[in-house]
Amino acid sequence: MTSVKKLLSAVAATAVLSVGALAVTAGTASAYVVCNGSGDCWHTDQRTRYAPDVKAEYHPDNWYFHRDWSHDNDHHWREQHEGHGFYRGGVWVTN
Repeated sequence: MTSVKKLLSAVAATAVLSVGALAVTAGTASAYVVCNGSGDCWHTDQRTRYAPDVKAEYHPDNWYFHRDWSHDNDHHWREQHEGHGFYRGGVWVTN
């Protein structure tokens, strides 16, 4: 009986350590919503340095889901583009 308890304890300890190691080594995916000064907003997976005249405001990715886009006159959702860039007046500008 004692050897079964030891075996179960060892298995449980190994499982806990494995899950902990996985949690530490697994990176979190970064995703953001970026809005510029004129209210254009789009998804991005990284923070980008823009020219000083580009006002970029970063929000967590779930910010998108907390917005009422159909009644928001201050923000306009734009499609994500490949590569680095930003929206200016509704037009994608490559950075």
